[in-house]
Amino acid sequence: MVQVQDLPDFKQKALQWASTFNATCYLDSNGFSDPYSKFDTLIAAGAKAQLVANVGNAFDQLEQFRIDNPGWMTGFLGYDLKNEVEQLSSENIDGLQFPDLYFFVPQHLIIIKEDDIEIISDEPAEVLKEITAQKPVQAKQQSAITLQPRFSRDEYIDTANRIKGHISRGDIYVTNFCQEFFAEDADIDPLSFFMELNEVSPNPFSSFFKWDGNYILGASPERFLAKRGNKLISQPIKGTAKRLDDVNADEQAKQTLRNHPKELQENVMVVDLVRNDLTRSAKPGTVKTEELFGIHSFKQVHQMISTVVCELQDGLSNVQAIKNTFPMGSMTGAPKVSCMQLMEHYERSKRGVYSGAIGYFSPDNDFDFNVVIRSLLYNSFNQYLSFHAGGAITYHAIAENEYEECLLKAKAVMEVLGSK
Repeated sequence: MVQVQDLPDFKQKALQWASTFNATCYLDSNGFSDPYSKFDTLIAAGAKAQLVANVGNAFDQLEQFRIDNPGWMTGFLGYDLKNEVEQLSSENIDGLQFPDLYFFVPQHLIIIKEDDIEIISDEPAEVLKEITAQKPVQAKQQSAITLQPRFSRDEYIDTANRIKGHISRGDIYVTNFCQEFFAEDADIDPLSFFMELNEVSPNPFSSFFKWDGNYILGASPERFLAKRGNKLISQPIKGTAKRLDDVNADEQAKQTLRNHPKELQENVMVVDLVRNDLTRSAKPGTVKTEELFGIHSFKQVHQMISTVVCELQDGLSNVQAIKNTFPMGSMTGAPKVSCMQLMEHYERSKRGVYSGAIGYFSPDNDFDFNVVIRSLLYNSFNQYLSFHAGGAITYHAIAENEYEECLLKAKAVMEVLGSK
């Protein structure tokens, strides 16, 4: 174990150092307390082995890769793996061209818990030396980047109302309708962007992920699925309210969210969906809701979060447990397959890593994955920049309000980009 005098400085230098490798995964809880987290920060750098896979047999490849590499592994699962889980397809625009699945076994791993730092490497002393020798990152002057929407405001509202028509007819009950904001020929410094984003919008599942010039720069507040011993934990988010500067008004916003019929409705429907998904991996009778309609406050927003747990069936692999619940219900809706089919029809771009998950497998056979939301995706080769935001459409949803919620979720990223 290593201890340092200035932990925030060490974390920044460690991220700078890690970002020079072709494969980097930085996961930061930003000080949020969580009974299911194993550490405050994880930093993986360099790839001893890696897996790149696309829809077809990606989960089978991941299963074998995990068997071959039973220690630490980090990576991501793209939303469009749904096409492997169900009989679905994706034909929408894809400017990023990311793979559907990528994992790597790190050469170096740094785990920070409270004031203790553990360096797992063949050369831990050399790693520490290289990190402490890092010079302070110089903020690079960057021209403001304006993200273009795939939908105009009127088009989004019209489409949301058409989706409500499907709900009125009973085709679906609740869905997540997403839109992409994008920029072409965009030149950004991903490290500087992430550092600023993590300051503007610190969240418990923030992530800086890099592989071969592609980046996922995230400020996610949501856990998709974790395993602790024989227990699976999912914490879907449905329900959002803006933070306000005035203390009394901010508290009132929390209470309004806590009692809002539409927000409660969408949350409980997704909780039911997650409960149903978990039954596929659970010992009979063990699925339960530990917390329903919990209100959690972040720097930009208040969120309604529920916690659903179960005991894992004996003999079921971690990869199979993830596949049984993928994609996460908070990003699909109910019924799941019908919602995914309809959103492929109404949305105008491929979700890709957005609505997917980033996380890790650990040597003790546990895992933890977030939901890739509030995240900027960047392909530095073709200089394509992408940000998605979504809103829950229910029978009681007001389309104009859902559009404004998308902009609220985009606020932190827009602010860092200097976007109008």
